[in-house]
Amino acid sequence: MDCKITFITTKNRRRKAGFTFVEMMVALVIGMVVLAAVAIMSLYTSRSFAALNNYLDLDQRNQQALDHMSREIRQVHRLTAYNAASLTFEDYDGQPLQYAYDAGTRALIRSKGGQANTLLTGCDKLQFSIYQRTPISNKFEPFPTADIATVKLVELRWNCSRQILGTKANTENMQSAIIAIRQK
Repeated sequence: MDCKITFITTKNRRRKAGFTFVEMMVALVIGMVVLAAVAIMSLYTSRSFAALNNYLDLDQRNQQALDHMSREIRQVHRLTAYNAASLTFEDYDGQPLQYAYDAGTRALIRSKGGQANTLLTGCDKLQFSIYQRTPISNKFEPFPTADIATVKLVELRWNCSRQILGTKANTENMQSAIIAIRQK
């Protein structure tokens, strides 16, 4: 049997040992760039999903408040008190029904029978307007009135917003509606 013994020199050993320091640093830098790109993409995606979810929730709450107010205002007997931030009606059952905007808490509050419910939060601005049914000549807009005895139409306008990570990123919603008092 022939037996060959091979001696591995130090030079051969170094060649087969693995990565050099320069190769390791290049791989580390490339890995960090890839990880940074993935982290930035995840942050952007999660922020976008949060903004979309926030916007949908805000829109749904605005629509529910508008539907609730429209249903109740259509059934009232008459308007009894008015200013740009508050409406008070005589409801169908003879009790007062009030909608008031509190600028300090940024909330729209409904009050009836000694109970107050918050319909909306996060309102930056809210304004009520009152109109007669008679339209302005050559326009299809209702005629504004200052006399609550002649009010037939009530206009609601509000602008609500929310913040995501300290900014108002596409989470703003504006609602506007004109509601007719049917009982009058």
